[in-house]
Amino acid sequence: MVSQGRPMSAAGLATFAWQVPEDFNLGIAVCDHWVARDPDRIALIEVDETGVAAHHSFADLGRLAARISHVLAARGIALPRQGEVGDRVGVLLPQSLETAASHVAVTRMGGVSLPLFTLFGPEALLHRLRDSGARAIVTGAASLPLLAGIRAELPDLRLILCKNLPAEAVAGFPGIEVLDLDRACADQPGGYPAAATRADDPAILIYTSGTTGNPKGALHAHRVLLGHLPGVEVSHNLLPQPGDRLWTPADWAWIGGLLDVLLPGLYHGVGVVACRFSKFTARAALDLMRDHAIRNAFLPPTALKLMRLEPEAESWGLRLRSVASGGEPLGAELLDWGRRVFGTTINEFYGQTECNMTVSACSALEQPRPGAMGRPVPGHQVAIIDRDSGARLPDDHEGEIAVLSPDPVMFLGYWNNPDATRAKFIDGPEGRWLLTGDRGMRRADGRLVFVGRDDDVISSAGYRIGPAEIEDCLLRHPAVHLAGVVGQPDPLRGHVVAAFVTLAEGHSASDDLAAEISDHVRRHLAAYEYPRAVHFIEDMPMTTTGKIIRAALRDRAADIAARAQEAPN
Repeated sequence: MVSQGRPMSAAGLATFAWQVPEDFNLGIAVCDHWVARDPDRIALIEVDETGVAAHHSFADLGRLAARISHVLAARGIALPRQGEVGDRVGVLLPQSLETAASHVAVTRMGGVSLPLFTLFGPEALLHRLRDSGARAIVTGAASLPLLAGIRAELPDLRLILCKNLPAEAVAGFPGIEVLDLDRACADQPGGYPAAATRADDPAILIYTSGTTGNPKGALHAHRVLLGHLPGVEVSHNLLPQPGDRLWTPADWAWIGGLLDVLLPGLYHGVGVVACRFSKFTARAALDLMRDHAIRNAFLPPTALKLMRLEPEAESWGLRLRSVASGGEPLGAELLDWGRRVFGTTINEFYGQTECNMTVSACSALEQPRPGAMGRPVPGHQVAIIDRDSGARLPDDHEGEIAVLSPDPVMFLGYWNNPDATRAKFIDGPEGRWLLTGDRGMRRADGRLVFVGRDDDVISSAGYRIGPAEIEDCLLRHPAVHLAGVVGQPDPLRGHVVAAFVTLAEGHSASDDLAAEISDHVRRHLAAYEYPRAVHFIEDMPMTTTGKIIRAALRDRAADIAARAQEAPN
């Protein structure tokens, strides 16, 4: 295991070895340890949108988790059953004490927590709840109308625990018990016996963001927390250090918020700031980090790009100890901006819902190289392989990014989808590899370079072109707010590079501006990489985790190309 609460040292990186115990419970590890050792230690700092902060100790977290457990157990929910996967309990809440306590409660009981995003629409929410067979949901009043609209299609749902339950809302859920969370917990005991779970027992069911097709449920074991720790520690410059305090605008419903920030922070006794804005703005994020002494932030690329548009960002005078970012590659310009604004170098990391935090940079040990996402994190065997043979490829050869199994951070499989699980792996000379679906290269110095998703790589006139570098170059143009790059069908070249651009304030779409943006890329990158088509759009299609949905842009590009072919000469 990584540390048992001790920070990973620079010297320890070279000699790291996993020590995952046979018996392990995620909920105990992130809460009970500190309740016994230092109950008054601050676990969470809840900040509302006016900036008012409420501090919650580990004792507070443990008491609320125990009371939620008693409410669930009294209804036969989340109790361990021999040979069965524990009951799934949805957690449909924003960043809050109740969210953290619900995850602790369910996993301590031997159940499976199901993180859910409060901004899901009815189809997204229905798919996850119905597919998982969730028996209970912990939620807030704002989500009740949405749940009422789909409850007839949720035959497994038995209980809703609602924060600030309106009395009139109960009538909308015939056949389902609906309780006010605070009132139901008020007279419950503040302690609850934890279930005896093994490290490989299921603990969390977290759905992919679903950029193509229906999201798949990635089932993770209790050991997934331990598997995340090396990557979290490295990406945050050897977390924990005295005075560390974590925050992310990423919702805790996603693996980046839950397992890159909340649960590792609690495990290490690092205070976690709970504040997710109803509308993210650069100024609100900068104010929060300054006013609440945040020293360590996970900022997704989209958040960074929006913050970069704030012309006075340097005037906040931030001096963070670490900033980590993952999801899309960052370019040299964004890294330079980050040093000026945050006082530290942003560490890029890489992973996905099924197998997260396996590659990372660490500026405390070496300066990141623009264009490279970092090195394999200690404990993880990450390589560039040939998808047909499963063999490693030589340096500087493009192939599939893959992770060698077994690995503590690796998922158990897709929920109710054995075919998809089998397709996720391939056997090679060294063993069984998990295929990420991403293309990359390994440099001679051991750093890994992200090229793009299999579907994102553009084949144009014999060249293979990744979109990330072009998107980064486009963002350096003052007129560009956001940019997504895809291949647009072309009868001569197969595909041409097409850029979809939303404009920064004060700029208007025109043919001249499109030519100027295209020429900007031609001057800075290789001649074959410049966008031969620039399309101005009002809104960039994005997942709820802030990633550009390039599949939607490819559909638009194909439609544009088809209409051009049909047009009279």
